[in-house]
Formats: sequence, C-alpha cells, structure tokens
Amino acid sequence: MNEIFSQFPVLESKHIVLKQVEDHHLDDLFNIYSNDRVFQYCGIIPKHNKAAVRNMIGHFERDYKKRSRIKWGIFLQTDSDRLVGIIEAFHFNSKVNMVTIGYYLEESYWGQGIASQALEVLVSFLFDTAGFNRIQAEVMPPNETSKRVLLKNGFLREGLLRQAELWSGKGVVDLEIYGILKADYMQSRAQQG
Repeated sequence: MNEIFSQFPVLESKHIVLKQVEDHHLDDLFNIYSNDRVFQYCGIIPKHNKAAVRNMIGHFERDYKKRSRIKWGIFLQTDSDRLVGIIEAFHFNSKVNMVTIGYYLEESYWGQGIASQALEVLVSFLFDTAGFNRIQAEVMPPNETSKRVLLKNGFLREGLLRQAELWSGKGVVDLEIYGILKADYMQSRAQQG
C-alpha cells in the first residue's frame, strides 16, 4: 500500500501514461462524465454540470489522501495532456491482499485497445510493485466489451453474483466477477517469455 499512497504513482508503457487528473483536465473529464453511454454499465451517474465535475477532481485527491481509492487519468504517449479515460483501484483488502479495479474511456477512444493497454500497465504495477496477490473487477453481464478487456489481460470469469449490489442509477444489479491471481500473472508472463 505504501507504494501506492506515499506519492502518486505515474505509470507508463510505450503507448500509455497513467497519471493524476488535475484541474486543467476539466474539459476532457467533463467529456467523459457527461456522456450517458460511457456509464451505461457502471454504477456512476453521469454529470451534466461542469461545476460538479470540477468538484470531482477534488474528490479524487481526497480519496487518495484517505488511502481509499486511486483514480489515474489515462493518457496517450502521443498526447500526454489529453485525458482519454479513467482507471482506478479501490476496495483495498489487506487481509487477503486484494484490490478491485475499474475503468472507462471517453467514447471517441473506444475500440482502439486503450483500455486493454491501460489495464495491462495497472496490473503489472499492482502485482510487481504494490505486491497484491489478487485483482478483481465487477462487470454487469451485458458489458461484453469490458469482459473482453479483462479476458485479454488474463482475468478469469469466476462467477455471477445475482442481485448483489446497489449501483447508483441502476438499482440492484447482477455482477459477474473476474479475477486474476499473481501466480496466474507470473505464469502467463513466463510463457510469453
């Protein structure tokens, strides 16, 4: 946990940069949060008020300081100041060394492999640097795109939780659980070798 919360981690790959969302990213963040389609399968209510989205940037920082959640902005190396999405880690469970992740992209960047690349960077960090043993994600059953991103990154569908969560704007929802263990990740990396 100290690797995450001692100083905001900036994570990079050849194509992706994950870094802190700042005030000057407001317009890009508003483009994401004001699009109802982006949150069709998320427990997040879209925000159509720019002032509410501006406040969210402060909430991102507050949650980070409270060590309860970290939201990285997803940026492309080719334009490292254009926010194209959010990827986050939350529900840190130190008793079983587990964390839950989530992600969403601005609609014009869908279908380009960006979410998959961002997830690959985050998974590597959470296992290799932060030392977690398990990473999981909760997905609404109709969200086929998100399931493909998880499967591409080595996650396994572990089951369906029926009427398991109350999600904002959605009511009580079914959720599919996807998970990956560090042993799975290490074995996959060794095979790619």
